Amino acid sequence: MTEHALPALAEPVWRRPLPLCLGLTLILLLAVLVALATGPLELPPGRVLATLAHAIGIHWGDPPSAVENAALLQIRLPRVVLGLLVGAALAASGGAMQGVFRNPLADPALIGVSSGAALGAAAVIVFFGAGIGPVSYAFSLPLAAFAGGAVATWTVARLSMADGVTRVATMLLAGLAINAVANAGIGLFTQLADDFALRSLTFWLFGSLGKASWTEIAVAAPVLVVSTALIPRDASALNALLLGEAEAGHLGVAVERLKRRLVVLVVLAVGASVALTGVIGFVGLIVPHLIRLWAGPDHRLLLPASALLGAILLTLADTAARTVAAPIELPIGILTALVGGPFFIALLLRFRNDDETL
Repeated sequence: MTEHALPALAEPVWRRPLPLCLGLTLILLLAVLVALATGPLELPPGRVLATLAHAIGIHWGDPPSAVENAALLQIRLPRVVLGLLVGAALAASGGAMQGVFRNPLADPALIGVSSGAALGAAAVIVFFGAGIGPVSYAFSLPLAAFAGGAVATWTVARLSMADGVTRVATMLLAGLAINAVANAGIGLFTQLADDFALRSLTFWLFGSLGKASWTEIAVAAPVLVVSTALIPRDASALNALLLGEAEAGHLGVAVERLKRRLVVLVVLAVGASVALTGVIGFVGLIVPHLIRLWAGPDHRLLLPASALLGAILLTLADTAARTVAAPIELPIGILTALVGGPFFIALLLRFRNDDETL
């Protein structure tokens, strides 16, 4: 036995990729089952599985009733699928942004990506929502959100760079300014909105999965799946970037090209997510940091594990949002902010003595 084998033997099991991902996958399946079984119509887990089996042509148990079919397949299942896609996309995007900025305080919502995407989508809702067909509306909303998020990201990146170094304090201040400008623009659009657009904005600005439908999922799922799946491909390059941009360049990483590629993928993922569910903050901040605490900073594990945990978190948060105050449905963005706000304060207190350039 060599001395290099000793640390591997002493390594906790949750730091190993396979056990961690398998454990998160099992928790995810359990969270999905709980979400599908919970609601005004309580369905035992056996009935949930039987209904899903009948839907794909497997006759198992008693045939589901029309009410069970409608509740599960047309209402709950789209919400769960959308929550899985958006939760994974936001968490993976947060991990990528933290890797690019080399700081665990980076988050798509905090640095203006989400608010910029929200502003772009709000413009479509107010000015075009009632005047274009549903298919054009379904495509134009993600495109506008992507454009708004891209402009916000580019602005923050430009403002936070000095002498080739990302200044974290400047980044956070720039994100605060972008959020303020975007929120002012959204407020202006709210004043200009008619009743139809105002109802859409009210639902949408606080974040919710309540309007999930198979049509919206079919339109946005390719964007969310592709962008989320491509982000971990740069895990090794992000590991090199942890050493510093100059060091990563010496190791053969095209740093600026890596940044542009990841920013485009993050903006695609966040823009599509915001267009479908509204603004859901702090998922991209909390989840990667938790994985980093459990399993270390290796992005080869951090990014896929973050996607799994993000899907779990958003699925459970949506289940709580629609059941805690039933029959009233709480906006899911409020729940994530209630958890994420104190978490962010704790991170600030932990890192306040660190060098701002990190």
